[in-house]
Amino acid sequence: MGLGVGLVVLAAFFWGLSGGIGGILMAEGWDPFVVSFYRGAIGLLFVLVWLALRPHGSGLASGRMWFWSAVAGLGVAGNFSFYLVSIANGTVAVAATLMYTAPVFVYLVSFALKLESPTVLKLMAIALVMVGIVMLTQIYDTGASGVTLIGAGAGLLAGLSYAVFIFGFKYAGSHGSPQAILTIAFGVLVIVLMLPGDNTQMVAALTTTDWPLFAALGVFGAGLSFAFYINGLRSTAPAVASIVAMIEPVTATLFGVVILHESLALVQVLGMVLILVTVTALSVASRATPPVPQRDRDTE
Repeated sequence: MGLGVGLVVLAAFFWGLSGGIGGILMAEGWDPFVVSFYRGAIGLLFVLVWLALRPHGSGLASGRMWFWSAVAGLGVAGNFSFYLVSIANGTVAVAATLMYTAPVFVYLVSFALKLESPTVLKLMAIALVMVGIVMLTQIYDTGASGVTLIGAGAGLLAGLSYAVFIFGFKYAGSHGSPQAILTIAFGVLVIVLMLPGDNTQMVAALTTTDWPLFAALGVFGAGLSFAFYINGLRSTAPAVASIVAMIEPVTATLFGVVILHESLALVQVLGMVLILVTVTALSVASRATPPVPQRDRDTE
């Protein structure tokens, strides 16, 4: 396995791990928005160092780069927050798998903006993902799955938010460096998540005994993971990266089952497999993947 693939593997593993860490923190009573805030704030420190070490071609003088980076920041803020809200109202496994549907939203937005033409195969794949979502969430019988409507909806919104990040990063990418874009994006995240977060918990988190978990979440879930993924993509084929990205929901699921003692019914497992296989195949087959550091799909 080459260095590039190894970096992508680590990034996907860290993202999967971050869902479990977030689940532990929320089980301790921490607000999802506070947890998301510190994940992004610690990630911001990492990308600031990255930008300081590699300032060349930052594009910070470009107004367009700032605008699209801010859009990306709104997307990643929504992604982090909705993901944890979904976990709090369901399970880590369900939340991670629903977030993995982000490429489907990318296609739907691309169809709506006429950036890409729908085909029978793509529409069939999207339909299969929808069937998988129904099976995974058991939305027809929420009491059986332990997943509430809020949990299912938040998981899908996490995927939609990541699609916003994808488009924002794509358009900002032609005007600046990845480290500069991520610095602005995480900066916007920190500002946005100050509003819904519990102010008392915001302060208490600085001295809590749970601080090592907050630090681990930020380092692995937003700092090292983004840097590893972006650098890994430079020497990793798109098809390989798309398949390797499945490590994220699988890691999150194993964490939920082994550490958090969550369980899944057989129909949920089948739904999860249907979603992961379909989305991965859709990503591998795509020839119009935007050049952005996304978890589910690679750049060209």
